[in-house]
Amino acid sequence: MGQLDRRTFLKAGAAVALTGCSDSEPATATPKPTGTTRPTAAAAAPNWNSFARSLKGRLFLPSTSGYAAAHQLFNPRWDATRPAAVVKAVNATDVQRSITFARANRLVMVPKSGGHSYVGASAIADGLMVDLGAIRGMSYANGVLTVGAGARLYDVHAFLDRYGRSLPTGTCPTVGVAGLALGGGLGIHTRAFGLTCDRILSMGVITADGVARTISTTVDPDLFWAMRGSGGGNLGVVTSFRFATIPATRLGFFRLTWPESKAAAVVRGWQQFARSAPVTSWGNLHLVARSNGSLSVHVLGISTTGDAAAAAAQLESFVGSRASTRSITVKTHMEAVEYLGGGTTSPRTGFLAGSDVLKGPMDAATIIALLGAVKSAARAKTPASAIIDPLGGQAAKQPAGGASWPWRSALGVIQWYSGLAAHPSSAQLRVAQTFVTNGHRAVRKYSAGGYVNYVETGRSVSTYYGASLDRLRSVKQKYDPGNFFRTPYTLS
Repeated sequence: MGQLDRRTFLKAGAAVALTGCSDSEPATATPKPTGTTRPTAAAAAPNWNSFARSLKGRLFLPSTSGYAAAHQLFNPRWDATRPAAVVKAVNATDVQRSITFARANRLVMVPKSGGHSYVGASAIADGLMVDLGAIRGMSYANGVLTVGAGARLYDVHAFLDRYGRSLPTGTCPTVGVAGLALGGGLGIHTRAFGLTCDRILSMGVITADGVARTISTTVDPDLFWAMRGSGGGNLGVVTSFRFATIPATRLGFFRLTWPESKAAAVVRGWQQFARSAPVTSWGNLHLVARSNGSLSVHVLGISTTGDAAAAAAQLESFVGSRASTRSITVKTHMEAVEYLGGGTTSPRTGFLAGSDVLKGPMDAATIIALLGAVKSAARAKTPASAIIDPLGGQAAKQPAGGASWPWRSALGVIQWYSGLAAHPSSAQLRVAQTFVTNGHRAVRKYSAGGYVNYVETGRSVSTYYGASLDRLRSVKQKYDPGNFFRTPYTLS
């Protein structure tokens, strides 16, 4: 998860018991080989021993001690998805050799950074998982962070804090920097400094032909454009990034809560805040289904100037009433990181989630429908929330060289989130999916599409790319003409 996500939802006092998707939702299915990978005759079994000897990292097979832990993702729901093997890569050469081996043996290959995909996209039944978690080295010079693709967000912030620097990211401490950045990357600094992908200066990437490239605005600029916002696993495997950093300053925080009776006014006021507040102000809206059938309504926000009181007062003026409870604090860079992330790490958690990108402020009827979707979940005792992050400000501007992230003019992004047991029943999955489906239906009139970092099963991949789709398909054809990088959730 990128942005103020489930971690903030839990940490900020909106926690509910997490338990509930469609019982027909597949683990990442193994697609049939296509293009240059199509077999012409029966293939010999992969020579795993030879492959293992070629790697500096380690290869895990189902018979290998540690295999079960090696293929685990953040969400325990995907534990039953068993890859044919897992590569624990330690450098770019391991990634190159994995691609070559997978192509030669007609195996579907997927990369894994933090493993937080909503649909378990970094797991692959009977295919090859390449885990980049050990490629996490970092260096800093002259405002630029160089970092391995497997680095986790907390580690990135802790490293940069030594230099008084930061990076616009999401908040979950164990999210991998690659997964977040390639899909966009939303967070508390989105309005002031743009998306995580907007800060990328260059990337080291291995494409489907096994070639190692360093791409930027001047080298393979079309691929650089595409990979800033199209999501992971589509066009190549990124092994490193260079990011332009931002100052690590003290931040003013506010948390405002209103009674359920004010919910519609809060949504209207938040929409005005998202459009009119200065770029130094940010706040996301939480509508949470309580187990007693009621709604919790609050906004958690920051001011990059440190003056959270002024930002809170502006939001209250837009709502038309003072919050029933208010909290105003100031935090250092690392205090903010740990507060928003709920600590320095995050335990594995079951959940089902989806998204809608709001193309503009919702009308009264849509607001009522949105609140009704969350209220229905509350009445059904479904642990659920709608969390809306604002866009605008710097996020509305294209970075140098452009980026494929398509939602520059949007108002915000709704995350539909329902907790699940680690290994939920079919009934629990159905209940959770009902909430997400009801949410989509409620805001359909104002939805431009979905956020690719919140990819969900059963939704057309094209809805995540908006006006960038045709150009992305052209780049895909150029760099991956055989469609080697292919799962049900990738470009084709």
